[in-house]
Amino acid sequence: QVQLVEPGGGLVQPGGSLRLSCSAPGFTLGPYAIGWFRQAPGKEREGVSCISRCGDFKYYLDSVKGRFAISRDNAKNTVYLQMNSLKPEDTAVYYCAAGFGQCGRSWRRREYDYWGQGTQVSVSS
Repeated sequence: QVQLVEPGGGLVQPGGSLRLSCSAPGFTLGPYAIGWFRQAPGKEREGVSCISRCGDFKYYLDSVKGRFAISRDNAKNTVYLQMNSLKPEDTAVYYCAAGFGQCGRSWRRREYDYWGQGTQVSVSS
């Protein structure tokens, strides 16, 4: 059974930074687009970012553009989400998901094959 793991969450002050990682021990992420999603208490899950298989296409939620950066290192079988200038409204459980093929323009609504368990990101002073 494929299990995505997402270390890197934690508590940070507003304006701070965190880097999330997404990996899959024993499973190759190379053929998959990887999306990051988040869900805050009482809110629906929303797509934050997606990166294509080769890393040449990247998509972002408008509210994180310029602050978050998604990247991948297929040699290390890992995808990263660098989050800078964090705001309290970024507080949520963050999940990575693997979807075969490319992100596509509908990356926030497409089906993903595998999901991680989630990691808590809390932004507070």
